[in-house]
Amino acid sequence: MTARTHASTDALDETAQRAFRLSVPALLGCLALLLLTVLISVTQGAAGLPVEGVVRSLLGALPGVDVATTLTTSQEAVLWQIRLPRTVLAALVGASLAMAGAGYQGVFRNPLADPYLLGVSAGAGLGAVLALGFGLDLAWGPVAALPMAAFGGAIIAVTGSVLVARGSFRDPATLLLAGVAMAALFSAAQTYALTRLDQTAAREVLSWLFGRLATHGWAPVTLLLPYVLLAGAVLWVHARHLDVLRLGDDEARALGLSPARSRFVVVASATLITAAAVSVSGLIAFVGLVTPHLVRLLVGHSYRVIIPLSAVLGAAFLALVDIGARTLVAPGELPVGVITAFVGAPFFCVVLWRRKVGS
Repeated sequence: MTARTHASTDALDETAQRAFRLSVPALLGCLALLLLTVLISVTQGAAGLPVEGVVRSLLGALPGVDVATTLTTSQEAVLWQIRLPRTVLAALVGASLAMAGAGYQGVFRNPLADPYLLGVSAGAGLGAVLALGFGLDLAWGPVAALPMAAFGGAIIAVTGSVLVARGSFRDPATLLLAGVAMAALFSAAQTYALTRLDQTAAREVLSWLFGRLATHGWAPVTLLLPYVLLAGAVLWVHARHLDVLRLGDDEARALGLSPARSRFVVVASATLITAAAVSVSGLIAFVGLVTPHLVRLLVGHSYRVIIPLSAVLGAAFLALVDIGARTLVAPGELPVGVITAFVGAPFFCVVLWRRKVGS
């Protein structure tokens, strides 16, 4: 191992140690924000629920905790079948997109990368159009046709990007360009399909494309949760690989790491978790872009801290946005993706401006 590699490794370890020191207060703050957001989310809405009753009901559901609920039967139904499933779904989608965004940014070594980079959004959108507008029935067991069609479209689009790039995980720029081309192709097909729909079907498709978290029951949560746990664990395990890849491919090989294999695993995991999130929520932009940036401002640049902390902050962020989506125009509802765009687009512009000033 060369002296340069030794120096790079020492700098990497120092960065990670500094990030770990900062991560404890940051993690506690993000967890507190998430818990507060969840409590506000499940108590606020068209049918307000008392905070004390909600807390007692939630505590009473924990194993070994004997607390009597003070909610009525109808309030219990609202809490456990409408409010809590939607809040948990928002948290899981936010965590998924945030972790995927951090993974993509590490692979492409570009802080402006987001989870939809390789055509996930266009592929999922085309699948949703075919399911909602043309009756494509890909339902499988308890999974409805829409999530399956969106998931399948996202996977096909990303697979196409990889094939066009000839699996070029040694050259992320080639993979990125292939993703842009595939996204354009699927977006064109999606636009053409929309023009063939009647007004009612087109409105329903557009509602999904703008992002929505409306749910009755726990089915979307049970669909997404396994992907969050599996792909999230893989991303966390490979966080050190992303730190090493920041040093360059030559240094990574000197440390015994295969850059191409590491990029493939991270891209596959990030794509899988993004496709699963999109299949149950529609297209929600900027969560995967904004959240990792905020984490970097808090703890620095070590992905061993960025990925898990992004998951917590992303969950809190989207759950907070969903509160606004449900309450700002009550009794109506705003698409979640519209609010995240209002927040994320100015943030994106600020990041670009700071990068330009810094250069």
